[in-house]
Amino acid sequence: NGAICIQPCSPSFHGETSFVCEDRKWQMFTDACASLDVQSLFQHIHRTPRHCTSCLIVAVASFSFCPLIFSNLFSSLQRISEEELLPSSGGHADFSCIIPDILSSPAIPGNIADIVELLKKISLRLSENVNRGKMQSYSRIANHILNSSIISNWAFVKDRDASSILLDSVNLFAGKLLLRNGSESVQEHFISTKGYSIHKNTSGKSFDFSMEFSNTGDITGHVVIPEEELLKLPRTSKAISIAFPTLGAIIETNRLDPVFVNGMVLSVSLPEELQQILLTFEKVNKLENVKAQCVGWHSTERRWDNRACKMKSDNISSVVCICKHHRRTFKSFSILMSPTMLRNAVLDYVTRVGLGLSIFSLVLCLIIETVVWHHVTKTEITYMRHFCLVNIATSLLIADVLFILAAIVHHTALNYQLCVAATFFIHFFYLALFFWMFTLGLLILYGLLLIFFKITRSAFIAAAFFIGYGCPLVISILTVAITEPRNGYLRSGACWLNWYETKALLAFVVPALSIIVVNVVVMVVVVVKTGRSSVGEGCKSQDLSNMIRISKNVVLLTPLLGLTWGFGLATIVNSRSLAFHVTFALLNAFQGFFILLFGTLLDRKTREALRMNCLSSKQKCSLAKVKIPPP
Repeated sequence: NGAICIQPCSPSFHGETSFVCEDRKWQMFTDACASLDVQSLFQHIHRTPRHCTSCLIVAVASFSFCPLIFSNLFSSLQRISEEELLPSSGGHADFSCIIPDILSSPAIPGNIADIVELLKKISLRLSENVNRGKMQSYSRIANHILNSSIISNWAFVKDRDASSILLDSVNLFAGKLLLRNGSESVQEHFISTKGYSIHKNTSGKSFDFSMEFSNTGDITGHVVIPEEELLKLPRTSKAISIAFPTLGAIIETNRLDPVFVNGMVLSVSLPEELQQILLTFEKVNKLENVKAQCVGWHSTERRWDNRACKMKSDNISSVVCICKHHRRTFKSFSILMSPTMLRNAVLDYVTRVGLGLSIFSLVLCLIIETVVWHHVTKTEITYMRHFCLVNIATSLLIADVLFILAAIVHHTALNYQLCVAATFFIHFFYLALFFWMFTLGLLILYGLLLIFFKITRSAFIAAAFFIGYGCPLVISILTVAITEPRNGYLRSGACWLNWYETKALLAFVVPALSIIVVNVVVMVVVVVKTGRSSVGEGCKSQDLSNMIRISKNVVLLTPLLGLTWGFGLATIVNSRSLAFHVTFALLNAFQGFFILLFGTLLDRKTREALRMNCLSSKQKCSLAKVKIPPP
């Protein structure tokens, strides 16, 4: 497994194909076989030298990676005067003469890579004076590799960033489009470009697109520049918008996660003064119980980023997004949907109510522990138990509060560093919660099995702090240090650990599941120990008493040892089951309440201490009311 095999292409193609061994079978990994050739693009130059002089420029600019050919052509290009480069009709050369060869070539992965490179070079070196003719020629070339019928071929393109390069190249070239009479429109099946002249007296400009997507019919997109944004314009400017109905699916072929683009990709080129736009996306797959997410394409990091947009409305057929336009980073936008991201009112309600009740319960739990601390920590074992309980409650309280703050950070599209910081501390405190529950489990084993072995209070505190906070701190720091330099710390769409690209989430899942397994063993030991009948006691009443005692211990220890988190495995096995998600959310959102109930309120010594404290308070109050006569 993992072995690589490279084979040359058939005689009619140049390049090579690589295969990777998976499950004892060779699977195609990349296909760089191409039929397009530099020489074939030069044939028209020799036939019609004056009309296609600009094709020479395209060839030299695009295929500079062929040193010998490039040096010969460039020396020829230097001898051509500026007047010869521009045809007499209007002074704007286009590159239509290379289109027949490109359109007649099959859109195989190797050719796709060459065409992407060609479009990139044209955008970088020949994007001055982009008139309608140039834009039409450029769009026809791009349209050839954006066809819905060849989306699967993109998975084998050698350069995994090819789709991102194509998007950036088209945006750059289309942004230089010259407008005739204040507007322009260039339409192909799989790419459409529209431009308008705008000024501050314009009453809100909009771009409407309706384009074909596969054989399922047309999908629509709508871009609106709000009137309040147009008022910021100091002078007449132009606004360009480009629509790609298939590019989202093409980008997906190089992504590892199951999130898919569920609408067209809409790009805009606007003046720097305009920063906010309104976009409406029609959904390709109209799924009822799946959340949509408004995102922008981060040109530098080459990934979808939810910080660029926030959702205004979402229904079964369309999504309305408010997005921030930035000329260097965010120029393209779309909507993401995930089959594993369920949208359900019950799930949202359970999470919100449960977290609110959990935070309130944990605060109350800590207040009660503070009040009764001196009464319930008189022995070493009770001190250790309550010490663990206080740290479990504290860790969960901080983690829950940070969870809510991270959701606010995510929805308000604040900066990336803040999201990284929130994720780091959430990761740390949830790990601390598990490691303190692990410490409590070890303490229970110590009390049951090591009866004659005594541990001092100071030694216990040192060991407990090392396990409870030291181990989580090391894991959290290593996780962010290893994954963040590669932009693989955060997952797309939330302030939480990445899974699909870097598997950073394993830094939480592995310790948590390991501790759950250990605590299940602790639970079994407790059940076995408390279930043993005394010698000579075999009556039914004794059996019933044992069963009640066992059931009570299981109920009391399940939330304190974190065993409810084991239901998370069910959501992994069947991620689309609403019942599993609701059960998991119900048990864990209410964990703070369960800790208050089973760890504090149902503890006999704690109740007695509370009762004594209440009686003491009443006596003080009654004594204060007694009038002492003067001497």
